[in-house]
Amino acid sequence: MISIVIPTLNEAERLPLTLKCIRANTVAHEIIVADGGSTDATLQVAMDRGAKVVCSDKGRARQMNAGAEVALGNILLFLHADTQIHPSSLTRIEEVVKDRRVVGGGFARKFDSDSMFLRCSCAVATLRCSIFGWFLGDQGIFVRREVFERLGGFREMTAFEDVDFSRRLAGRGKTATLRPAVLSSARRFSQRGPFLTTCRDIWMTCQYLGGKNYSAK
Repeated sequence: MISIVIPTLNEAERLPLTLKCIRANTVAHEIIVADGGSTDATLQVAMDRGAKVVCSDKGRARQMNAGAEVALGNILLFLHADTQIHPSSLTRIEEVVKDRRVVGGGFARKFDSDSMFLRCSCAVATLRCSIFGWFLGDQGIFVRREVFERLGGFREMTAFEDVDFSRRLAGRGKTATLRPAVLSSARRFSQRGPFLTTCRDIWMTCQYLGGKNYSAK
């Protein structure tokens, strides 16, 4: 079984479509909404649609670890509340983990935007994943449960908990970049625009790779 862990904070508007897309998959699964203190209808939306709900202190890594703690599946899939998977996504995970060398991975990604710049950035991201095995949270990171536990889960960080985890994951074995791509929200680009937001992301990533401490502790 695949356990899908979704960290949330006031995602009542986006969550229904994400859950609907998950339910379109026929592979055995459970959905765990790991909430960090929502003040809107997120919890009610989750429960009304049959998801298991776990609450923790705010913090994406902390929430995902809390969700994984109550998960029953042998495969964990960490999915953002505004990322939609394809009806065949869980089947693709099941297929690829038949290879015991594969410890986990993620999906190619596209954004719900017509921006040519974002399309190009997604192509570059897929190349990065294929070469280095570094996945971002909105790509749907999946991992064998026993590997997740050996890695100690996600480290509590103010940023880059996803890259930190996937880098450690890649050090444990083979990772896979799956298609069809997931569809992720482009809402985070709305304030500064795709180009400036991406430039800021690249600068922060360079700082992280250069040793800047993003630990939340």
